[in-house]
Amino acid sequence: MNTATRWYKLLYVQVLIGIVVGGAIGYFIPDLGAKLQPLADGFIKLIKMLLAPIIFGTVVVGIAKMGSIKEVGRIGGKALIYFEIVSSLALIIGLVVVNIMKPGEGMNIDVSSLNADAIKGYTQAAEAQGGAISFFMNIIPTTLVDAFAKGAMLQVIFVSVFMGIALVQLGEVAKPLVNIIDLLLQSLFRIVAMVMRLAPIGAGAGMAFTIGKYGIGTLVSLGHLMLALYVTTLFFILVVLGSVARWAGIPLFTFVRYFKDEILVTLGTCSTEAVLPRMMVKLEKLGCEKSVVGMVLPTGYTFNSDGTCIYLTMAAIFVAQATNTPLALTDQLVVLGVLLLTSKGSAGVAGAGFVTLAATLSVIPEIPLVGLVLLLGVDRFLNEARAVTNLIGNGIGTLAIAKWDGAFDQAIADKEIAAMRNPEAAAARPATKANTLS
Repeated sequence: MNTATRWYKLLYVQVLIGIVVGGAIGYFIPDLGAKLQPLADGFIKLIKMLLAPIIFGTVVVGIAKMGSIKEVGRIGGKALIYFEIVSSLALIIGLVVVNIMKPGEGMNIDVSSLNADAIKGYTQAAEAQGGAISFFMNIIPTTLVDAFAKGAMLQVIFVSVFMGIALVQLGEVAKPLVNIIDLLLQSLFRIVAMVMRLAPIGAGAGMAFTIGKYGIGTLVSLGHLMLALYVTTLFFILVVLGSVARWAGIPLFTFVRYFKDEILVTLGTCSTEAVLPRMMVKLEKLGCEKSVVGMVLPTGYTFNSDGTCIYLTMAAIFVAQATNTPLALTDQLVVLGVLLLTSKGSAGVAGAGFVTLAATLSVIPEIPLVGLVLLLGVDRFLNEARAVTNLIGNGIGTLAIAKWDGAFDQAIADKEIAAMRNPEAAAARPATKANTLS
């Protein structure tokens, strides 16, 4: 069978068709579109139920096969340095652009006319997050089982690192257990491959819900803010992430083409967690060592949300502009400083950026918290841009840290990219653990 006759079997084609059909349903039959959210949520839940054991298995096996605790510390340190630099750049770029484009200027919104009840759920969730001390204390689970039961990503990583270090210290006697965990991990990836067949339905349903519930009219009313955010995220991807990708040995457009399936699923579902398992496998296939992927990518979902960082600065200043709240340069620098901390608490699930924004404004009295009501209708559309940016940022970040640590094989990457461009040759390759999700 030639490539032309099997195009419809490609996941990205199916997802793209699902998004288009879902968008049409949301526009022409909005009542039906608004009722399709459970299909999108169900798809994400199927993936999320596998995340904790997959992250655990990947991190444990990766660390155990390193054979050195110093190596674990070195990779973790480099990852945190990279995350802090790039996410800070994202915050600064967002702050600069929102002051140049001024998307909220001229709206002249009377704060007293806004309904604070509409954001009550988000403000309560923001209060529940607590401060910096609470955030770090919550990394430690109540029990080992509790971390997996709640699916708390940082807690699972915390437990996994300790288990991996323990297995390294046990040495040869731990190898049978490491092999068992590795085998379990491969079986989980096979389940992911089965679940991903539902990706077109999940992405299409998510798009139908977004357009059906909020309507195209919402885009028009807050179009200036949407334009500003999309322009900024595109600039960040092309200039900042593009430069990092080229240094790492994978040009940006090649990276986007290689991960097009995952990008489209994220666009439709507004959730980067939905594609985390596939991203881990494909980054390994692209030449990154398993240990680096296992430690860096899941951690980046919390500490390296570039798209969310851009959104947070732009949305905070937008609310101030729209409500005619004057902010001096020092006030904006305070906002930036607070966001340097609160942005690290955002995760890869849809809506986390809005909760983080609520937590930020709650400690900045100059900006009216009730102004978040202005963003409710368009937040889902903004979330598409920030989720895709988060995904690309973490993928490129993992490549960069692997390259920095000498854990990236350019020859393997070149072969994988050549196979992507010549699928017939790729189909003739023997199956391996690394390509079970292709």
